[in-house]
Amino acid sequence: MQVDLYNLSPALQLMGVGLLVAGLPLLWSWRRHRTAMPAQRLKALTLLTLMLTFELVLVGAFTRLTDSGLGCPDWPGCYGSVSPLGAQHEITQAQTAMPTGPVTHGKAWVEMVHRYMATGVGVLIIGLCALTWWQWRRDRSLAVHPLWPLLTLFWVCLQGAFGALTVTMKLFPAIVTLHLLLAIGLLALLVVQAVRYEGWKSVPIPGGLRSVLALATALLCLQIALGAWVSTNYAVLACSDFPTCQGQWWPDMNWQGFSLWRELGHAPDGQPLPFVALSSIHYIHRCMAWLVLAVLLAVGWRLRRQPGLVRPAKALLALSALQFLTGLSNVVLDWPLLAAVLHTGGAAALMMTLTWALSLSTTSVASQPSLDSRPVA
Repeated sequence: MQVDLYNLSPALQLMGVGLLVAGLPLLWSWRRHRTAMPAQRLKALTLLTLMLTFELVLVGAFTRLTDSGLGCPDWPGCYGSVSPLGAQHEITQAQTAMPTGPVTHGKAWVEMVHRYMATGVGVLIIGLCALTWWQWRRDRSLAVHPLWPLLTLFWVCLQGAFGALTVTMKLFPAIVTLHLLLAIGLLALLVVQAVRYEGWKSVPIPGGLRSVLALATALLCLQIALGAWVSTNYAVLACSDFPTCQGQWWPDMNWQGFSLWRELGHAPDGQPLPFVALSSIHYIHRCMAWLVLAVLLAVGWRLRRQPGLVRPAKALLALSALQFLTGLSNVVLDWPLLAAVLHTGGAAALMMTLTWALSLSTTSVASQPSLDSRPVA
């Protein structure tokens, strides 16, 4: 059955659903903080948006891991309807033709719930952007410049565009990976704004430690990209033993799996992707994980000694341990759904924690060279 990839007829209705999804959290936040100062209300709204965005990342992981990404094969609705209820006939036809295929009633609901939540988060960010600009015009000493929520709004629009491409390009691995990375970046943007309301750059630390903290963040970004590449290529079970892969410390490698612009399950020349390419994707991610884990543990241990950074340090150590356990569980327990979702959530939480520590800290004056200490020419 032919389906138009883009069908904008339910777009206005979907926006209405997004308003309803965002309306309840907005009402709760307003009632809870109605007597607070404007900056405190903006801080509360930022934290609320951050929490719901993190939940959206988890739901997105659940959508991907249950193969529900094409549960509704058009965008933004489901067979031109705002919900699977209006597309029961089409979904039944597709499910009858392929009972275990990408389109079923259950998968359609998972996909649409993800879209509803994404629309709700978009509405919250629009509100955050508008309220920040309004408050900035009244008080230029506001901790968060309105360009931050404006950048966040642009970012979430870009994220939505990649969400649409994820469907219309049939789970193209590079697009799905970028969709996840943009979600992680959205979390980081919201964390920076939340920390600014608490007091930005308030904890001085040695310059060397802050450089290592930045390095850890960069390595984690790379590792998340590799992990997303494993997931979007369905390479999690390509190595079913641990710590070796297929009984080898260095299995045979096929680098076709790392060709970025290709369809799911195919090599760049259009031929089916060989299994050894999938094991290569998996094993490179696993090797990189050892390095990233060591760096995160070392950074977390050093941050424990820095006043004002004890909380993010403890969170970093705990999340690193959780990430190791969930990653191991994916291999030895045959990819259980809960562990797989937690693994994605753990990666997102680690990035939030590192962004938290970076945003809270600044290079201490003692570690910066003074003018008096410079050699005289």
